[in-house]
Amino acid sequence: MNLTIIGCGYVGTAVARFLKVQSHVLTVTTTTPDRVEQLSQIASRVVVMKGGDREQMLGVVKNADVVLLSVGARTRNFDIYRETYLGTAQNLVAALQETGRVRQLIYTSSHGVLGDKQGAWVDETTPVAPINENGRVLVEMEEVLLGAATDKLKVCVLRLAGIYGPGRELINIFRSWSGTTRPGTGENYTNWVHLDDIVAGIELVRKQELEGIYHLSCDVPMVRREFFDCLFQVHGLTPLFWDGLNGTVPSYNVRLSNTRIKKMGLKLIWDKIKF
Repeated sequence: MNLTIIGCGYVGTAVARFLKVQSHVLTVTTTTPDRVEQLSQIASRVVVMKGGDREQMLGVVKNADVVLLSVGARTRNFDIYRETYLGTAQNLVAALQETGRVRQLIYTSSHGVLGDKQGAWVDETTPVAPINENGRVLVEMEEVLLGAATDKLKVCVLRLAGIYGPGRELINIFRSWSGTTRPGTGENYTNWVHLDDIVAGIELVRKQELEGIYHLSCDVPMVRREFFDCLFQVHGLTPLFWDGLNGTVPSYNVRLSNTRIKKMGLKLIWDKIKF
C-alpha cells in the first residue's frame, strides 16, 4: 500500500517507523531540510515542503492510497498558526479532489477544540467550544477535512489528548514546574495519551477504514492537582503549589471518553497515565 504522511514530527515519525516494518511504500513530508537524512531511513521518499505549496502537495498525494495529516505549528502567532493548519487542510483537500486516488484521509486533531465543559465526560457528539482564536482554526480545519468525504474518500478525525511518550516524557515536560506556584486550584481535569496508543489507534483506523470523529486518550483522566502530586512524588521532586484563584487562566476542563474507538477494537497499551 502507498501511504503519505504530511507532517512527520513526533507522531508522524513514530507512525512512519511502524509502517516501515509493515513494508508499505511510504512518502513523508517535513518543513525542516536537516531532517531529510534521518527520515530517509524510514521512508521511501522524503519531501521538504510547506502545506501551502500546491504543486508539491499534488506530488505527494497523487499515488497515495492513504494520507495521514499530522501537522503542528511551531508558534502561537495567529497568522502562522492559521496558515499551518487551515491553509494546509484547504490545499490538501484541493489536491485530493484533483487526483481522486486517495481512499482514506486520517487527521490527528486536538481535544482542545471541545473547550471547557466543567469537568464533564465528553464524547464525539459533544459540541465543540474553542476558547480562543487558534482553537477556532482547529475547528475550521476539522470541518474542511470532514467536508471532503465522499463515497470514494473516507475521512477520519482523531482528537488526541495530551501527547507523551519516549523523548517526550511527562517529567521532562513539567520538571521546571516542580516547587513553583501555578494559577488556579488544580481541580480541573487533564487528559493524556501515550505515543504507543496513538500509533495503535491510527493503525486501527487505517485497517478498518474508519470515518468520522474518534477521541483517543487513556482510560483515566486525572485532576491536575493529583496528576502533579503523583508526577513529582514518583520522581522525588518538590510538589507543585496552587494560588487558589479560580478563572485566572483558560481551561480545557473535560474528561475525554475513548469509548467509541475502544468499541471498534482498540486495546490500550497504557490505559492509565505512565509517570
